[in-house]
Amino acid sequence: MIRSLTTMLVLFFCLSSNAFAEQKQKVGNFDIHYVALSSTFLTPSIAKSYGIKRSSYTGIINIAVLDTSVDGNPAVPVELSGVANNLLDARIDLKFREIREGDSIYYIAEVPYRDDQEINFKIAVKYDKKLNTILTFKQKFYVE
Repeated sequence: MIRSLTTMLVLFFCLSSNAFAEQKQKVGNFDIHYVALSSTFLTPSIAKSYGIKRSSYTGIINIAVLDTSVDGNPAVPVELSGVANNLLDARIDLKFREIREGDSIYYIAEVPYRDDQEINFKIAVKYDKKLNTILTFKQKFYVE
């Protein structure tokens, strides 16, 4: 199961790139890749192995930060904190967990939602004194 979650998320990025614009923000020498999707995109075994609640009413946010100033664009460990708000302004504090698989480093948080609900995300991303930015994006979730 090594690299299963990474592989699944990379495949999702590739498949979704045909339907959506790339979800990346470039800040200085760093690329911040992010995606928010229903946890049902994960297989039950992958969700279980990472302690992720797999539900039609639970979304996951995945963030990875790459240093483009270094050959190979390695992943870097960052500090993340953030909130999710729905259109009624219900606030959810996001609790990110770091996952490392080989050279990959990514962060996952869960967010509850209702059908046909748009969620606004505001996430602080920090890496030493080299990166300090706010990532903002919206994602509409649907119940399957």
